[in-house]
Amino acid sequence: MDTRQWRDTIAAAQDGDRRALDELVEGWLPLVYNIVGRALNGHADVDDVVQETMLRAVDNLGSLRDPDSFRSWLVAIAMRQIRDRARRRTPAPLDESATGGAADFAELTILRLQLEGQRREVAEAVRWLDDEDRQLLSLWWLEVAGELTRRELAAAVGISRQHAAVRVQRMKERLETSRGIVRALDGACPDLRELTARWNGRPDSVWRKRLARHIRGCGYCGDTRESVVPPERLLVGIALVPIPVGFTLSLALGGKTAAAATATVASVSWTAKVMSALTQPVVAATAGATIVAGGAYVVTQTPDAPPPRVAASPTAASTHRAPPVVDTPSVSPSPSPPPSATPKKTLLYGSVVDAVDRAPDPDTPPAALPHRPETGVTSTGGAHAVMNHRGDSVTLTGKGYVLVRWQISPQYRAGGLVMPSWTGLRGELFHVASGGGRRMDDPVSATDSSATGMGNSTVGYTVLPAGTQQMWQNEYFYLDGGVTLTVNERGADYGLSVFPSSWDAAEKDITTGPDQGVKRYGLVRDTGRDDTPVPQYVTRSTPADAATVAQASRVSAP
Repeated sequence: MDTRQWRDTIAAAQDGDRRALDELVEGWLPLVYNIVGRALNGHADVDDVVQETMLRAVDNLGSLRDPDSFRSWLVAIAMRQIRDRARRRTPAPLDESATGGAADFAELTILRLQLEGQRREVAEAVRWLDDEDRQLLSLWWLEVAGELTRRELAAAVGISRQHAAVRVQRMKERLETSRGIVRALDGACPDLRELTARWNGRPDSVWRKRLARHIRGCGYCGDTRESVVPPERLLVGIALVPIPVGFTLSLALGGKTAAAATATVASVSWTAKVMSALTQPVVAATAGATIVAGGAYVVTQTPDAPPPRVAASPTAASTHRAPPVVDTPSVSPSPSPPPSATPKKTLLYGSVVDAVDRAPDPDTPPAALPHRPETGVTSTGGAHAVMNHRGDSVTLTGKGYVLVRWQISPQYRAGGLVMPSWTGLRGELFHVASGGGRRMDDPVSATDSSATGMGNSTVGYTVLPAGTQQMWQNEYFYLDGGVTLTVNERGADYGLSVFPSSWDAAEKDITTGPDQGVKRYGLVRDTGRDDTPVPQYVTRSTPADAATVAQASRVSAP
């Protein structure tokens, strides 16, 4: 955004032109939203800080002497509000639990901009930065994307350009370390899995240093097989994250109505002029937004979603049972029934459940994974929910892929395992692939031949219910709708990590083979049709006790 192109609009808004003010707010709100959202990583306070920033900008617009400096002036206001917010709160690290179930900004960036590969990796790495680095990155990201200059970045932070260069370089070094962590956590290093068994799933500086130390000394995690592109090249040209639908910005001072605000500050010529303009009984429709009388700014539409990709046809059979074919009887006994009453074959969604299957040969590559349409899945547990106790649950909503990672802990308590269950299903849920480099009954120790992911001869083994399919380290599901996943841990200790994921991540996981340091290739279960298996413990109902969901669940068609 070039301030010079806005000179006339800014000048008109300063003169009290309501439409110019509407246009100014609508045009610059996305920049402020991205700065604040990335600096606070989507924390629940984002809306409040954006609100306060825009309110102060509107309230003080009359004091701006040079319209060409509007962008740097607005960014400086945003950074002051971010720092003021940090001073008002206790200095505790932000975590997903503070978002009230909302997606963090890294997740929004990935989903709304459809980022993939190393661009996605950079967005996820932001979670591992400290607050101060994240604030700086919120500006530097916009600098390399062409939305800010280095002079404006330095002015917003309140330091010289030389000091800004040093700060940015240090932040980039920590960002690269965080990228390595994201890459390693997506891998299948058995030592890293053991290390993270004690991790609560929330990125922080302590675990960043601990994981970075492991990566530096690990041949598996430190072996980057694809060239790492500098973040500057990845971020160039990335658009601003669109403002969410329903985002409301009230321009009334202090949350009061515009009329009350006007009466209170009538002696201030500029504010009175602005409030008078806002209270005119007119609704001004703008691109993607509406500003109504009283100063409410409501986003009414978002950019068109990218067209869904057509699911690929599978090239090999998966290991699940074929679905039963149901004959629908003819409505009429006539020997020549009308076309609508002709007997037809119907595949019943949910009639197929996973069965006990044998592990494929470790050196057998998986079938092609069909690419189902994905617009993204949100989780009430955030981007990385860790569930360790009976009754822990997350609700998943959207259209896309979900990774459920198993962490069985027989060293603490072995015994009968009560499987997790999927309840309150709306829409469709399929079990599409298994990965993570191993099944949980694969050997895990070079010195103890009895040790598997389910236990060993000394501590005992975690035992599955009869007829239950053996889980893999990573299990991938495809959701189109909504469902709640609940841990029913009771007889044995186990934890589940739940990640909204993507086809790219699943495909990369399952195609990693033994020659790349894992036990076995993954397994594709998706046929690309409704006869793909559904999870064994799934229901559309919401029972009082999720552990009572029947194993061979039959879910009716959606």
